[in-house]
Amino acid sequence: MLSETFVLVPSYNHAPFIEECLRSIISQTIHPIKLLVIDDGSKDGSPAIIEKVLAECPFDTELIVRENRGLCRTLNEGFLLSTGKYFAYLGSDDYWLPTFLESRTAMLNERESAVLAYGNASLVEDDGQIYDSTAEHNDKWAQYLDGDPRVMLLRGVAPISSTVFYRRAALNGLLWNEHSRLEDYEMYLNLMTLGDFAFDPRVLSAWRRHGYNTSGDRSLMLDEVLSAQLRNVESLGLNASELERIQTQITFQYARIELQHGNKGAALQLAGKSWRGASFAQLGKFAVRMIVPNFIVNRRRQMRAT
Repeated sequence: MLSETFVLVPSYNHAPFIEECLRSIISQTIHPIKLLVIDDGSKDGSPAIIEKVLAECPFDTELIVRENRGLCRTLNEGFLLSTGKYFAYLGSDDYWLPTFLESRTAMLNERESAVLAYGNASLVEDDGQIYDSTAEHNDKWAQYLDGDPRVMLLRGVAPISSTVFYRRAALNGLLWNEHSRLEDYEMYLNLMTLGDFAFDPRVLSAWRRHGYNTSGDRSLMLDEVLSAQLRNVESLGLNASELERIQTQITFQYARIELQHGNKGAALQLAGKSWRGASFAQLGKFAVRMIVPNFIVNRRRQMRAT
């Protein structure tokens, strides 16, 4: 089977991780038609590592090294240089399991109505230790759907980028918003009007957690999600009251996430703005969790883990 996939790696200051990222692409059971790496002004010696690894690559590769322009501009540049039937990008701190390209290619070959395929991911510490998986949270925050993604996306839930594999034709005429800090969510909002999202529950990729992840800044993520919805309200087909209801529910969801992380002050502030978007049961659980000391909750989690 040919992959017919163009792979882009946007690289930026990930010298400790970039070799593992690239070797995970090289070791795929089917090779991409090309691997393009764009180094976005790294200052940590990443280009030298990339050059060394690409020299061993058995298929077509290219490295572009230039000044820093930001992730979304890098994605747009890479896509405009791409060819083939499918397009995928992999962050330079993440990696794929060996059957990622083969499995995703087969999935979109079978699902002509799908604009992308995605799945679950391992969650990895910066030292390489796997500490969790989205597959363990499908009934909580990783409420992924197969087919129409509208309900999922309007809850603020989005695929993890390292799991996503695009039908390249669906991206024609679209651009990643270069003013957004949450690069993929708005793209998903645009794509959901064009076709299905094909969901594969298997874990075929990894997303790495470290101090530079945007997702670690939950306040920024919430602002970006709400702003993206506002910018796309007409294409989403929502009236003002529907949008307000949805955004209130998302804000309360983030209040619960802050509470899960032990940030009671931030949780209470968000809940004060959004409690009307919660059910009585959710409000009751939230109130109880606010009262219980964090050390007791952490101790219970440790006991469950063992």
